[in-house]
Amino acid sequence: MAGRLEGKVALVSGAARGQGRSHAVRLAQEGADVIAFDVCRDLDTVPYALATPADLEQTVKAVEDLDRRIIARTADVRDLAAVQRVVDEGVREFGRLDVVCANAGIAGMAENTWSMTEEQWEEMIAVNLTGVWKTVKAAVPAMIEAGNGGCIVITSSTAGIKGMPRTAHYVAAKHGVVGLMRTLANELAPHMIRVNTVHPTGVDTPMIRNDYMAAQLADPATGVNLQNALPVEMVQPVDISNAIVWLASDEARYVTGVSLPVDAGFLQR
Repeated sequence: MAGRLEGKVALVSGAARGQGRSHAVRLAQEGADVIAFDVCRDLDTVPYALATPADLEQTVKAVEDLDRRIIARTADVRDLAAVQRVVDEGVREFGRLDVVCANAGIAGMAENTWSMTEEQWEEMIAVNLTGVWKTVKAAVPAMIEAGNGGCIVITSSTAGIKGMPRTAHYVAAKHGVVGLMRTLANELAPHMIRVNTVHPTGVDTPMIRNDYMAAQLADPATGVNLQNALPVEMVQPVDISNAIVWLASDEARYVTGVSLPVDAGFLQR
């Protein structure tokens, strides 16, 4: 039986591991070919290890094992020229672009908003907000030119809906992408391109499962950031991927401008 995204092509940023890999695999399971990229190196202000080229190779294998095609490249979401090269190569190879999954992101904490360094603030905003804009800027012209409509899903966070201690830069970026989504939903509606955000609670990925984040979340002032209503510590990457697949499918063909929580009830606390 054909998948819900049979014949479609999806772009996934931050695809080397975690949510990004899960999104690429779920999209492929539903029939999509994949254009993937990730920075695949550590960044100066990020206090945990980021993905590697070997991680991106594992994503490639996982998609190819599903008998789907994938182009995967190393690119920094802050580098518009590099992102544009990835998009252009993928569109040349696959002939179209239907789904954009703007997933790449980093996390970090500071004692408080005013003690945060300029470098921490600027790198967070550059990756988590400006990087989303650059991904969309690189991808949208190809989507419009193809004339097939499509869907853009931006990964925000529960921190894109409420304030959280010690994460002002992250919260600001994740709120910022909601405003970007709402504007794009209006601008792209005439082209039948839908734009939405997803808002996960804590997700069981290397971004959370590392020594640095474990130490931070042990602090009661920070641990409150992961207190779900449902009795689960965290959700799984596939839970977010399933929401993205639905948003990208014809089942959600008239859903646009929506902020969709996948949060185990966190926002009801």
